[in-house]
Amino acid sequence: MKLAKPLACALTIGCLLVLITFTPAVFAAVQDPSASAPGRVMARQATKENQLWITADHTKHEALKKTFTTGAEITKACLSCHSEAKAQFEKTIHWQWMVPGTESDKKIGKAGYSLNNFCISTNKTKDNSCLACHPGWGTATEAINCLVCHGRETINWDEAFEDMQYFMGESDEESREMAADLQSQIQSAVQAVGRPTRKNCGSCHFYGGGGDGVKHGDLDSSLTKPNKDLDVHMGSDGQNFDCVRCHTTQLHNIAGRMYTAPAYTERKSLIEDDLASKITCESCHSATPHEAGHKANDHTDKVACQSCHIPTVARVNPTKMSWDWSEAGRKKDGKPYKTKDEFGKYDYMSIKGQMKWAKNIQPEYFWFNGSIASRTTRDEIDPAGVVAVSQPVGGQSDPQSRIFPFKIHRGVQPYDKVHKTLLAPLLSGDDGYWKTLDWDRALSKGQEALGLPFSGQFDFVETTYVFPLTHMVAPKATVVTCKECHAREDGRLAELAGFYMPGRDQWRFMDAMGWVLVIGSLLGVVLHGLGRVFTNGRKEG
Repeated sequence: MKLAKPLACALTIGCLLVLITFTPAVFAAVQDPSASAPGRVMARQATKENQLWITADHTKHEALKKTFTTGAEITKACLSCHSEAKAQFEKTIHWQWMVPGTESDKKIGKAGYSLNNFCISTNKTKDNSCLACHPGWGTATEAINCLVCHGRETINWDEAFEDMQYFMGESDEESREMAADLQSQIQSAVQAVGRPTRKNCGSCHFYGGGGDGVKHGDLDSSLTKPNKDLDVHMGSDGQNFDCVRCHTTQLHNIAGRMYTAPAYTERKSLIEDDLASKITCESCHSATPHEAGHKANDHTDKVACQSCHIPTVARVNPTKMSWDWSEAGRKKDGKPYKTKDEFGKYDYMSIKGQMKWAKNIQPEYFWFNGSIASRTTRDEIDPAGVVAVSQPVGGQSDPQSRIFPFKIHRGVQPYDKVHKTLLAPLLSGDDGYWKTLDWDRALSKGQEALGLPFSGQFDFVETTYVFPLTHMVAPKATVVTCKECHAREDGRLAELAGFYMPGRDQWRFMDAMGWVLVIGSLLGVVLHGLGRVFTNGRKEG
């Protein structure tokens, strides 16, 4: 009995030390469940007013009650009130398709020498199929089509104008009635205008690359009317944000474009600058969005919010993951053909080659400071390896860089074997590959449109193209868990080297020293307890 009390004390201390060593979470500070994270409180404050007050009724404007026979006439009517809009918009990347401030010989942008590994190039806008997403009327780039971004009603303008002019040229009463009916539809569409909606932005950005969800992975038609499980910000049963809630504008320049320059230069919250754009997460949520003492707040200087809050993309519709142009041109029974995959998407087309689609894509992660390094049709490549057509810029030592999620699209596309440059085939039109299935002709015409040489010798090379992921922000219940990254094997950040990450990496010396300290501490406690036992026994004896 004399030994029982001190021995029990020693064992209790030893057990407590083991618990403290191996299960620190047990002793973590208990968070008040009723307390809201500062980032959520701030976001609610920034977005509490949903009503958008309108100060003009366009149905009352006389300029919009005229008979319109061309798109240019509609533009002229818009500009009769919005007098500065044309000058502003024509300076933007949405109109020019060129990156402002880049070197003149590079001409980075869709209308320049930039390319991708989807439809490859616009051939300096000579490829008319690409102009379907240019905000001009039809395939022309002379007159701005304001209704692409501001129109509320869907109408086939080319068909409407063509039909109306035909009926106006007829003398019978029925034709005049048809012309009047078409003009009424046109006027209704012209007068139904407002701030851009998700449908306006999505008409191009959801369908880039030739179809729904082809390019980005986090942008497709499912975001036209999503629920909050798909995107907590845009969900119609949640915040119901339109794109322009975050992609704010100044003089028609829309925040968020990433090319050689970042979409933002400072990470400011609206408390610091209430005129700042809302394009960053920090704008509404601050740099410490979680509860005080929450470990996640210690990550925000190195890990982008998107890395945790976008666990997967393409959660509703599939996205294209690879495109092999070298397989194009095959025929069955002497005719072009196409096949579909399990998603109902074309996985082979004679005019395009072999393609692969997927859903619920887990991102790949890179250090990213907001800039994208892009290769052009003028840059020399090394065809012996995989060519990065675009890649994120950043590094672990760069204070502006964060670990950021990306979709990587992998391609196989043509290059010039002599000049060692990527080639830009003309795809549409009489000389385009989609009609001729003739690579020599398509490549020659495409390079000619760019004013670049073609040796006549070509082959195919593997390429990659990156898309930063910022949409499809998941509810907090489904965010990426700690152990998905801090894992010894198969973690999300397994390929991101150059720094030590607890749980993933091993430093054998430090691991050994840690175990020495743990075992030494346990032995010390046990020896101390035994010493007390024998000391007390001697005193009582």
